[in-house]
Amino acid sequence: MGIAERRLRQKEEVRSRILATAWQMVKDDGWQSVSIRKIADAIEYSVPVIYDHFESKEAILMEFGKEAFRLLSKKIQQAKEKSKKPAEQLKAIADAYWHFAVKNKQYYQLMFGLGMQGCEIDKCFPERSEFRKQVMQPITQMIEKSKDPSSNVCLKYHTFWSILHGLISIKFMDNSDISDELNKMVLDDAIEGFIKNLS
Repeated sequence: MGIAERRLRQKEEVRSRILATAWQMVKDDGWQSVSIRKIADAIEYSVPVIYDHFESKEAILMEFGKEAFRLLSKKIQQAKEKSKKPAEQLKAIADAYWHFAVKNKQYYQLMFGLGMQGCEIDKCFPERSEFRKQVMQPITQMIEKSKDPSSNVCLKYHTFWSILHGLISIKFMDNSDISDELNKMVLDDAIEGFIKNLS
């Protein structure tokens, strides 16, 4: 192995250690706990070494956010492929989205700025546009076959996402004894009503 290859491999190893350390901090103490100084101390490198790989803490967070949106997009695509019927696809999308959020709370908080300083999501994470496309396709198909084919697709997309995101946000922020099962029943009921409204 040549010197250039060895340096490249070492750089990738340090980058991986930075991300792994940052992720451990998130799991232990949440997104607010991540800092360049803490990462440098944890991996026993100087702060400038961290900046050689990531220009800021936000750049590290963006890396996780992009991965999160890719993972969500994959889960939604798999869910959609279970049926050709748009109504069934919307139910499957809602289920996949819900399960993703529940199982990946830290990712979800970062993706949508829950409990942290936010950014304009589409600017920070252009990967979100893939989610929009995946959801708008079955909505568009249902509207085209509905009693009111002039319905605003964009409005319906935002209504659908608001149902999902609103219920998940309530779940994450609520410390009451409301069970996951009840929360999921509320989601299913809301999505059922949304689908009927599209018909």
